[in-house]
Amino acid sequence: QVQLVESGGGLVQAGGSLRLSCLASGGTFNWLSIAWFRQAPGKEREFVAAISRSSGGTYYGSSVEGRFFASRDSAKNTVSLQMNNLKPDDTALYYCAASNNIVRDGQAEYPYWGRGTQVTVSS
Repeated sequence: QVQLVESGGGLVQAGGSLRLSCLASGGTFNWLSIAWFRQAPGKEREFVAAISRSSGGTYYGSSVEGRFFASRDSAKNTVSLQMNNLKPDDTALYYCAASNNIVRDGQAEYPYWGRGTQVTVSS
């Protein structure tokens, strides 16, 4: 059973940066596609970014492309999300999700989820 733990959330002013981390355990890390989703109060969960298990290719939601960057560190079983030029609209609970398949932005394709880390961006 894959377990995911997010960290790195916090309060930041608009224009600032944060780096989220997702630590994976209980599975073979290099076989996992890992994604980030976020959910703001009163809104549906939204795809943010994904990093493929095979090619290591990265994919981003349109609202974050060019500002957020995902990377993986196999030595630490960790996927990071570097978030730059943060905006108040980025305020949300950020979730890490994993799949043993090659997947991208479909929430239903990810069977493993962390509990989330809160990101709050003040204006």
